[in-house]
Amino acid sequence: MKNTSDLKAVVIGGGSGLSIVLKGLKSVTQNITAIVSVGDDGGSSGIIREDLGILPPGDIRSCIVALADDESEMGKLLSFRFESGMFKDQSLGNLLIAAMCYIKGNFAEAVKAVSDVLKISGTVLPVTLDDMRIEAELVNGEKVIGESCIPIVSYTLSSPIKSISIEPKDAQAFNFCVRAIDEADMIILGPGSLYTSVIPNLLVGGIQNALTKSHAKKFYCCNIMTQRGETDGFTAFAHINALEQHLFDGYKVFDYVLYNTNINPIHSVLKRYEKEGAYVVLPGDIDSYKDKYHLIDGDYLMIKNNYAVHDMDKMMQKILSIVLQG
Repeated sequence: MKNTSDLKAVVIGGGSGLSIVLKGLKSVTQNITAIVSVGDDGGSSGIIREDLGILPPGDIRSCIVALADDESEMGKLLSFRFESGMFKDQSLGNLLIAAMCYIKGNFAEAVKAVSDVLKISGTVLPVTLDDMRIEAELVNGEKVIGESCIPIVSYTLSSPIKSISIEPKDAQAFNFCVRAIDEADMIILGPGSLYTSVIPNLLVGGIQNALTKSHAKKFYCCNIMTQRGETDGFTAFAHINALEQHLFDGYKVFDYVLYNTNINPIHSVLKRYEKEGAYVVLPGDIDSYKDKYHLIDGDYLMIKNNYAVHDMDKMMQKILSIVLQG
């Protein structure tokens, strides 16, 4: 049985969901590798991507900050966003990573350099160094290119997402990502935007193969809230089904599923979510997967800073109890 501090953990995803998991993990082990989606094309990341021709730094920056000392002034600095002027809404951290790209000559070295400055508890890696874009096919046959556009168009046309693909289709995993998966004791996929943050990582060449071959304990953390234009009406069953539809035949990239059973919380925050078209994810027909996956239910929903988020303390207790059993 390993000590928790010796555990090698890999987390795969993007957006705020990945950051929440990293914050929960860093109190357990410092041997953490975050494998981060680079399909973002909206907001300040999208502007930098188009103007400077580099991979989007936003999700990478969020993960670096999540793994930094909570009281780090540099961490706060990277999270700073200008409120006015020509840099309005731009993140200083995004600009710093972009500047470091020019200094170091490539995106991977830039991310490492910024990580070193903050002395983070782990490693942050882009899933690929290729200029990856996300494309969705909607149920009505419409094709939509761009992470930021996909949920908007899906919602506007009232046509759900049928499938996701990436361009270039032959984008290859950053070799250090594959190495981290090979050496991991535990791997956590999600939570996060299902079609635009989680699944795209699985479409990068080498990732599914590495996950299937890995001897690590592999967990999928299902979202606790639906996302308008992306997972409207989705249950936990529907999340797993969508993931499986994007896997190669015979590939199995996770063994355990953690899903929330607190489906009737009473809180004003959830009323705000309903106004935005988001609702608590119900289990649905998840029991139909009980012969294929280990289903781990629990009250994983908590309210923090007026947002419904995963209770990572509870989730990590569940995950560690399984991993440490050997």
